[in-house]
Amino acid sequence: MRLNSYLLPVLTVGAVLMEVLDPSMIWRALVIVFGGMWLIGWFWARSLKNHLRLTREMRFLWTQVGDRLQEQFTLINKGILPATWIELVDHSTLPGYSAARAISADSRETNVWRTTGVCARRGIYQLGGTTLRSGDPFGIYTVEISQPESSKMVVMPPVVALSSVEIMPAGGTGEGRPRPNVVEQTVNASSIREYMQGDSLKMIHWPSTARHHKFYTRLMDGSPAGNWWIAMDVDASVQAGDDPESTIELGVILAASLMDRGMRAHYSVGLLASGAQTAWIPPRYGEQHRLEILRALALVERGHMPLAELIERATPALGQRNSFIIITPSVSSDWISALPRLQQRGIRPTVLLMDPASFGAPQRADSLAGILADMGIPRFILDRSLLKQPEAHPGWRGQWEWRITPTGKAIPVRLPGDLSWKRLG
Repeated sequence: MRLNSYLLPVLTVGAVLMEVLDPSMIWRALVIVFGGMWLIGWFWARSLKNHLRLTREMRFLWTQVGDRLQEQFTLINKGILPATWIELVDHSTLPGYSAARAISADSRETNVWRTTGVCARRGIYQLGGTTLRSGDPFGIYTVEISQPESSKMVVMPPVVALSSVEIMPAGGTGEGRPRPNVVEQTVNASSIREYMQGDSLKMIHWPSTARHHKFYTRLMDGSPAGNWWIAMDVDASVQAGDDPESTIELGVILAASLMDRGMRAHYSVGLLASGAQTAWIPPRYGEQHRLEILRALALVERGHMPLAELIERATPALGQRNSFIIITPSVSSDWISALPRLQQRGIRPTVLLMDPASFGAPQRADSLAGILADMGIPRFILDRSLLKQPEAHPGWRGQWEWRITPTGKAIPVRLPGDLSWKRLG
């Protein structure tokens, strides 16, 4: 609680002194007016300080680029004096979003409102804290109520379909390791488990189903499969374009999409990216690992390590007979000399070339693609048009999808995920 100006206290004290030295109705009236305003302002501000409360809630702790953010605010004034003005100051760091506003609250009143925003850029941001500013109607005191409660919000990169990209498989027949718990129509059945939604009805194990009175599914020996390593080139000297339409943003989308495809195919997927923060995530499998990679990709920024050095440093730790996926906008042939060494270890490289010419750079990826073709290495040229696809700006979380019936009734056909409100902090 802060006194805005010392003028009123000085006038009050001065009027009191003049009343003592030279008693008069004028000085007495001034003491009552100035002192009364001061006292009323103090009590009013004190009431606001003790009785204003704000609760801030959000629906999603993580989203994808393009998703809609929703917050709910509950402001309670438990005091007997109204807050004629309240300024809400938002300290969130999410680009393009602010919950700041000016409101009021009567005595014993509860105000509830919601704010929305769009998550336009990947990254990890702070949602909250919040500062409430208010004061008495005379402007004598200002009250600041700081609420430091905040939450970290992760905006994940989008995932798109890459139907034209085929990853070179690692290992041959009888090599590699079987994929665990994969329902596939191979020759040998390894075990059974309870039926899960999405399992093929052809794989139901009827003797066990009859014995346990619930459905069981056969687990088949998976075909041998090596791991997937995704290496993303984030060297600042080879990037083209400006954010949000740049090669580094396209590279993040490609890495996230390939990770998603690999895990859906039951591969263990790892990530390499040496940017401002080094991402070195060994291949694993599972939903937590998926979120770990997406979180790392959300934080990827330009670095200064050339792709040739990244491959050279990573080669001893890549193991053998794995798939190595390189995502780069580099049209220099320096890093290609490191690929034969990978092939000698049974590592099968696949190269995704982001064409810098589509981002306004003078270089083109065609010449480098020809060199890779002569080496027998699969290569795919991807350009800026991928960033224009609707899938690159999904925004499905936090949004509703409706179907209108012939009678004009709107029926929700897709709810925006978990709709429960979660308090910040």
